[in-house]
Amino acid sequence: MSLLRTLAVFLAVVAFAYVGLVALMYLKQRSLLFYPQFTRDPPLAPDFRFDVDGATLRGWVVNPGQPRALLYFGGNAEDVSLNRDDVATWAPGHTVYLVSYRGYGHSSGEPSETALAADAIALFDHVAASHATIDVLGRSLGSGVAVHVAAVRPVRRLALVTPFDSVLRVGQGHYPWVPLPWLLKDPFESWRRAPALTMPTLVVIAGQDDVIPPSHSEALAAALPQPPELLRIAPAQHGNVQVFPEYDAALRRFFATD
Repeated sequence: MSLLRTLAVFLAVVAFAYVGLVALMYLKQRSLLFYPQFTRDPPLAPDFRFDVDGATLRGWVVNPGQPRALLYFGGNAEDVSLNRDDVATWAPGHTVYLVSYRGYGHSSGEPSETALAADAIALFDHVAASHATIDVLGRSLGSGVAVHVAAVRPVRRLALVTPFDSVLRVGQGHYPWVPLPWLLKDPFESWRRAPALTMPTLVVIAGQDDVIPPSHSEALAAALPQPPELLRIAPAQHGNVQVFPEYDAALRRFFATD
């Protein structure tokens, strides 16, 4: 076999393997973005439910009866029920709603950007009937959901913890060899909605975040029409930002402010 033929065969094998790997990532992409399997047996039974677009969403209500409400949207592998006590301390003057995404916890359905956004709007509208004002807190993947809600509904205050400018841009950083702009079903492009976020906003950045690198949080902050309040926790990682006392203090003060 000539050298050129050998090289051609080698390149064909590499190309075939590349196309196969990209195709596999396309087919499995939502299993790389959403991790509901870690949330399906919450230790505490839900006490809140509502139906939307063929799915039943279930979650928890903390501090019922307060005039203000806080909606909490968690990360892509987060059992939000485990944050009930923490969120209650951050916003003792709010009734807090923590609802599992579609396919998470005891909620039915399958997660996608479109579905999560529609469910979050439905939750806002459901809660708005019982409260004078609504604040929103989104962490990690939940920051994209929170941004969507705040861009189209009258949110009083918005807190974004380890947020991204877009899942697409974060993904391109992790997988530069994959043509994500042509493949990604759920780009969560928060930077496009940022100009509509005119409410007071807190952005929490973990300095050692290797899941959503700080540059992506900073890019989202820079896209806001008004400079947000920034809390940078230099030693924090993506999954442990909540253990630092300045995090707790910032959220308490932010949501208590009129």
